[in-house]
Amino acid sequence: MSDKLHLTPEDQFPADLETVPDHELQVLDSQVQRQLDHEVVVDGEPNPETEFRHYELDEEFNDRDKR
Repeated sequence: MSDKLHLTPEDQFPADLETVPDHELQVLDSQVQRQLDHEVVVDGEPNPETEFRHYELDEEFNDRDKR
């Protein structure tokens, strides 16, 4: 797991979030959220890849909550 605070669109992202342990998923979510916030402040809008990752993480959290 990366020690970076942000996960840029160029950084690697797991292909299958189902295999990511809960703790690592929470770290990924934090990194993506920080990147999303950064892009909105600096660029005025989020990068589509960051938005997609944010959506994917939300879906995975929702799926896990249902289990």
